[in-house]
Amino acid sequence: MEGSLSDLSSTTRIAVVTGGNKGIGLEVCRQLADSGVAVVLTARDETRGAAAVEKLRGLGLSNVIFHQLDITDAPSIARLVVFFKTRFGKLDILVNNAGFVGLEYIQDHIDGTSTTSEKFSGMDMNQRLQLLMKWCLRETCDAGKKCMRINYHGTKQVIRAFLPLLLSSDDRRIVNVSSVLGQLRFFGSEALKRELNDVESLTEERLDELAAMFVEDLEGGAVEARGWWPAGFSPAYMVSKATLNAYSRILARKHPALRVNCVHPGFVKTDMTVNFGMLTPEEGGSRVVAVALLPAGGPTGAYFEERQQQAAFV
Repeated sequence: MEGSLSDLSSTTRIAVVTGGNKGIGLEVCRQLADSGVAVVLTARDETRGAAAVEKLRGLGLSNVIFHQLDITDAPSIARLVVFFKTRFGKLDILVNNAGFVGLEYIQDHIDGTSTTSEKFSGMDMNQRLQLLMKWCLRETCDAGKKCMRINYHGTKQVIRAFLPLLLSSDDRRIVNVSSVLGQLRFFGSEALKRELNDVESLTEERLDELAAMFVEDLEGGAVEARGWWPAGFSPAYMVSKATLNAYSRILARKHPALRVNCVHPGFVKTDMTVNFGMLTPEEGGSRVVAVALLPAGGPTGAYFEERQQQAAFV
């Protein structure tokens, strides 16, 4: 299903949202559309994606259509890019929301967990994450590799494919949904911190090498020993977001006219967090949309948390 946005004016901005069929992604689509942006909602599953669009249209938002996209599948990305070239000839806003937690869900322990229970009252994010790991999730090498493939490599594939169309826009911008867990202060190795933070010297090629090194250490059980991360919540998720942050800064430096920013939406109640989060999808989505709709000429290569630009990624 592709639908139609045939009545767009020349001034209408057009956005793509990856992973847009539920949770934060669906809210980003809704809020962008409600702001007058034409939105192409993407998802891997066509049935779920089409249902999400129908849900938004039921709210009176006719400026949303669906297109299938698997960000780890090059032909799928290519089909979406061809669709855009043919239909619009440009892309104004790319929101990279699709992601994976990097852990395996323990199905027997998921049903019935809810943050509405009194047991969550007064708990901060770290305490809830500890319970999430204890009750619902476990680390596996395969899940960690999948996480890097989606969150880092997949997002990069989408950006690279859409870059020419973005550069055809007068007000082009990329918003990468990141996480506070991707900040470099959590790394155990000072050398890794320095290298990932030195975006004046860091190259895309070196960043890919570092990502490959992490996967090798993950397979070899050496993640903590090599200083990628102390023991804790999903090392792969954390490293995938840290490398995505670094890539965003490299891209912003390489293309000064392209607004490339990262945003932490907060710890949100979604399927990914098994509803252990502290914010609603509407609240998390609004933080992403706020960055997507920053005034023209705004910051680039920046990290946003709680709607505020932070001093650094560290």
